[in-house]
Amino acid sequence: MKLIDKYTLKSFLKNFFFGLLCFIILFILVDLFENIDKFIDKKLSAGLIFRYYVYFIPEIIKLITPVSILLATLFTTSRFISLSEMTAVNSAGVSIYRYSLPLLLFGILITLASVYFNGWVVPYSNAAKLEIEREQIGKNKTPGVIQNLSIQDSENQILTIRTYNESSRSGESVSLQIFSDRELSDLRERFDAENITWDDAAKKWLLRKVTSRSFDSSGLVSFSYSDSSYEDNLYANSNISLTPERINIKQKKPDELVITELRAFIDEMKYKGQDVTRAEVDYYSKLSFPFANLVVIIFGVSLSLNQRKGSAALQFGISILVTFIYLGFIKISQTFGYNGDIDPMLTAWIANIVFLAIGLINFLRMNLKS
Repeated sequence: MKLIDKYTLKSFLKNFFFGLLCFIILFILVDLFENIDKFIDKKLSAGLIFRYYVYFIPEIIKLITPVSILLATLFTTSRFISLSEMTAVNSAGVSIYRYSLPLLLFGILITLASVYFNGWVVPYSNAAKLEIEREQIGKNKTPGVIQNLSIQDSENQILTIRTYNESSRSGESVSLQIFSDRELSDLRERFDAENITWDDAAKKWLLRKVTSRSFDSSGLVSFSYSDSSYEDNLYANSNISLTPERINIKQKKPDELVITELRAFIDEMKYKGQDVTRAEVDYYSKLSFPFANLVVIIFGVSLSLNQRKGSAALQFGISILVTFIYLGFIKISQTFGYNGDIDPMLTAWIANIVFLAIGLINFLRMNLKS
């Protein structure tokens, strides 16, 4: 690594970590002032509040890393320009591309790290934070008892539970309807049970007081009753793929699910013929957001070179403005994606594509001028 690379990277990292620390403190203070009355009302201890914000920090880092990188890029490059160091670098035959190389390498490294961090570390911390909110603050509380749970368990199978208790893993007033493979409106089997309970030892559902009916094109052809029956004894090749874990996942927010859990959940819902558009947008967003770290470096270098000179306040203002535009772009595209107007993958990547294109065009134009 050349001296200029070390000098550039040192200046960039100093600005980056300073910005990261400032934003973390700012986020925590704003959230603390917003929730201090709730903490006092619920008589939360200082230790619990401290733990709450420790769990909150990974989510803050996920959100503000691109902002801090953009801020560091603008500050570093603008300082080079204002002190005429960029002129000296150009005079030494170092191109803009070569000057940007250490920043781009750092961008690639932090992007790869962020894929793991955002996909696995952040969901675990979010789950721990939300658990404190639900149990201690009464915020984002899950019902515990789910009313009118209706699931398309497979392509031709619908399971309905009027009341499901998550803690006891049991439900009341159960109906399992089996339709024809060729005609999904053609009901073939129906099983009604007074209750259903998950058997941990057998790893399957036990239904009690089960009424079974079979149908053909002419109507009801058989009727039977049993005191109890496991799911795999209801009819030939019978199986309920829904498990208590899958029910719990359905009650969780996407921010609480690690990437592999969310992917498995989407695949399962797809297999059952359910609409997974919203979940796919959230999944691809988890993958695309870390690449904003690399995009903002290219965008930031080209923007700061175009500005030539400017105060720190101006660079900070530009960073905040660009961030708001970027996040606004993401939210607008997500709305279209959730409605199914845009492909889920394109929805997640469109902001990165647009800002990368602007940055590259500006980058090439500035290099031609220099």
